[in-house]
Amino acid sequence: MARCTSLCGLSVLTLTLCLLIPATALAGPLDEAKGRAHLKAVAAGDLEALMRDYADDAYMDWIGGPLDGRYRGKDAIREVWHKFIALNKGQPRPARFDKLEAHANPKGATIVSSAEYGGVTPVKVWHALVYRDGELGTEIWQIAPALQIAP
Repeated sequence: MARCTSLCGLSVLTLTLCLLIPATALAGPLDEAKGRAHLKAVAAGDLEALMRDYADDAYMDWIGGPLDGRYRGKDAIREVWHKFIALNKGQPRPARFDKLEAHANPKGATIVSSAEYGGVTPVKVWHALVYRDGELGTEIWQIAPALQIAP
């Protein structure tokens, strides 16, 4: 009986600690690598690499500029990226990125960064990429003309 009491006490203590200490997970190198690869694919104008991680039901909010709108599903997102690439005559864009910030928990990861894309029409953008189960489900592309990219 003494053994059961001490084991039960240990279980209660473990459960109490689990409830008091918030469960957090840091974004790992895989999360950041996916985000970095996506942004590099934007700069390269690589449509296939851009589309690789999107979930079938993904959506993108493109806020500002000539491509402003909400795009739902892979076909609509593919079309907007096709238009963006065409605006630069299919050529890669020189790009500068701020440090990526990745925030994650067991349900998913959000990666944010600012970028400056050169080309025919230069554009400054704040990005937010939301991954769930390894797939890109939500993307926000915020045109931000006053954005300052750190050197």
